[in-house]
This record gives sequence, C-alpha cells and structure tokens, in this order.
Amino acid sequence: MNTNWRVEVASWLTDLGINSQPTDGISTSVLLLACVLVAGIGYFITHHFFVSGINRIIRRSSVTWDDIFIRFKMFERLAMLVPLLILDFLLPIVLTEHKVLSLFLDRALGALLVILIIRAIYAGLNAVNEIADVKRINRNLPVKSFVQLTKLFLFFIGLIVIISVLSDRSPVYFFSGLGVATGLVMLVFRDTILGFVAGIQLAANRMVSKGDWIQMDKYGADGAVEDVTLTTVKVRNWDNTITMIPAYALVSDAFKNWRGMSESGGRRIKRSINIDVNSIKFLSDDEKSRLSKVNHLKAYIPQKLSEITTANQLISDLDMPVNGRRLTNIGTFRIYLQEFLRQHPKIHKDMTLMVRQLAPTTEGLPIELYIFTNDIRWAYYEEIQADIFDHVFAVLPEFGLQAFQNPTGIDMRSINTVVNKLEN
Repeated sequence: MNTNWRVEVASWLTDLGINSQPTDGISTSVLLLACVLVAGIGYFITHHFFVSGINRIIRRSSVTWDDIFIRFKMFERLAMLVPLLILDFLLPIVLTEHKVLSLFLDRALGALLVILIIRAIYAGLNAVNEIADVKRINRNLPVKSFVQLTKLFLFFIGLIVIISVLSDRSPVYFFSGLGVATGLVMLVFRDTILGFVAGIQLAANRMVSKGDWIQMDKYGADGAVEDVTLTTVKVRNWDNTITMIPAYALVSDAFKNWRGMSESGGRRIKRSINIDVNSIKFLSDDEKSRLSKVNHLKAYIPQKLSEITTANQLISDLDMPVNGRRLTNIGTFRIYLQEFLRQHPKIHKDMTLMVRQLAPTTEGLPIELYIFTNDIRWAYYEEIQADIFDHVFAVLPEFGLQAFQNPTGIDMRSINTVVNKLEN
C-alpha cells in the first residue's frame, strides 16, 4: 500500500510537469506534507469540536470549580496529543525508504509526546491546587506541597523516559542507575525532602495552614500564613514585610499559632492597672451612700453592708477601724469592674471573666483584667481594649483611688520649687 501511494504521488507530480520517482525526495516531501496536513486537520477537529464542546459544557454547569480546568487550558494541551499520535502512526509508513530520517522523527515524536503528556498533567495539578484554594481544602491539607512533589516526581520520570526514548534503551536501565546517585540526590534535594516530610507532619497534626496567624520570633515572623509550599512557609507580617520560613523549621523549632483564638471566637485581654497603695482606704459612710447609687453597685453594697453588720454584731470597739469588717475602696472598685465587664456588650460571656489582685510591687498594687472580647479582629480588639481602660482610669477618682506613676521631670521641678520656697 505504501508503494502504491508513492507511485500515485510520483505519477501526479509527473502530470504536473515535475519529474519525480516514487522513492526520491520530492515524493517523500509531498507525503510528509500530506501527513502534516492530516495531523493539522485532526487537531482542528479535536480542538474546535471536542475541546470546545467540553468547555461549553463546563461553563454551563452549575458548579464553578470546574471552570478552573478551562483557565489552565488542560484540555487544549491534551488536544495537542492528537496530531502527534497521527504523525507517529503515519511517518513510519511514509518513510520506509528513509530509515535514518524515520528513526530520528520517531524518537523525536516520542520525546515530544512525553513532554506534552507531562505538561497536560502539570496543568491538571495546577487546577487541583487552585480548586483546593477556592474550597479551602489547603487549610487542612498541604495540597500545594503534594502538587509540587508530584511535579518533581513526574519531571524525573519524564526525563528518564525521554532519555530512554532518544537512546532506544529500556527505562529500567536508567532507573537501576538511580541507586548510585541516591547520595547525590539526598544532598541536592535535602530541603525538598525535609520540607515534604515536614509538610506531612504539619498536615497530620494540623500545626499550620494557610490563613493562620503564626508567631516565630527566631525568624522574625509575626503575621498571616500566605502560602505553604514543599520547602518554605510564606508569612506576611503585620508590617507587610514577607518572611520565608523553612517548612522543616516549623517542626523542629517552637512557634505560636493563634488559630485557636480565631476558632474560639474570643480574643484575650490580659492587662493590669497599678494602684497607688497610699490611696487605698476604708470607705466612709458618705462614700458608701454615694457609691450605692452607682448602677453596677446597687445590688452589691446593700447586700455587703448587711453581711458586714451581721458579722460585726459580736465585735466590740467597732469605733476602731481595725476592729471588725469594713468596705474598702479597692475591693468595691474590683467588684464594680466585674459587673461593668459582665454587662459590656463586647465581652465574651462564655469565656473566663476575672478581675484579680496580683502581688504588690514597688510600682503599686496591680489590678488585672483577664477577659475575652467577642470580636477577634485586631483593630476592633484594640479599640475595645482601649475603651475599657479609658473607663477604668476615668472612674478611679470616684473610688478615691489613684493610679501609680513614677515621678516625672515636672514632679521633680515642683518638689524643688517647694523646697526653695521653704528655704527662703
């Protein structure tokens, strides 16, 4: 059949006035051109009918994630295989009289087929990674790390297959040589191997995912995780700088992940105000009467006074302040803060809410607020915290209390002025 084709082509060329023989270069060139034309027609049909049809079906589907395959042109890359397969089938038939050229083109087409198949798989893997981002699957699984590792594996497999095709040797021959190069591979791809193992550990233990807020002082990282790759974790710090952390460092070193705070829906405020101990005292009757009108203390003060009166009935010499029980301004202030925070609309009521007294220091008596806001967004959290402590500082004088503050330059100048006046 191949001979008949050549005879027909040579006869047709002769009729056109071109002197040609069935086995010469002119007939071969025409047959090659015909093969390329048939391959082009095959690509045209595949691309404009099958690929376009699949793309239209995907665009009309109710889901949106499958559109990602269109964006990465996976089907277009698969369509490129059709003309190569046609050429791979036709060229050996056409080039029976040109063994060297046939062998060269056959091997070149084989290598090109491997490259196109790998490129199509790469496009599919990129689409899968994009879908994982859209569906937030990568928050639980290091999809990008697996995709990158698969690409790396395919690259080496493809390289070996291409070399075996071009050299006309079995791929097993080249795979057997990998054992010799294992040490070199381990040295060159040390970070890749460590990163992959670390990625599996990070995913299995849910240590870090895209979108988490992590803090790792050793690497100067304090911000949101933007990307988790095979070898590195990309962190955008709150000052918009970028920190790249080796993936295996997150397994071998300590770091803080704020995901628990985000998932709980509450963000902790743990801050204290130092009270000047010289301003702590028992409440007078006038102060008790005035503070009993405070909304947050209307239930507490009468109840506490009744309890104190009952406890003091058996105690003599109550005119002495040290005898019996009495209300203090610091204790009343602490109860006021508890009630104020319990009724605050921005405080999480299902989490720890505590106003406690810490050990006194040279800077006064610390009163600590240990509470959680119900808004974890940083800006809003800071605003809530500031509003609470604005109020705390403002109400101190109502209880006869003062915040502790080290003497400033103005205080020292005032002291010097008083001393000078006394000396004069």
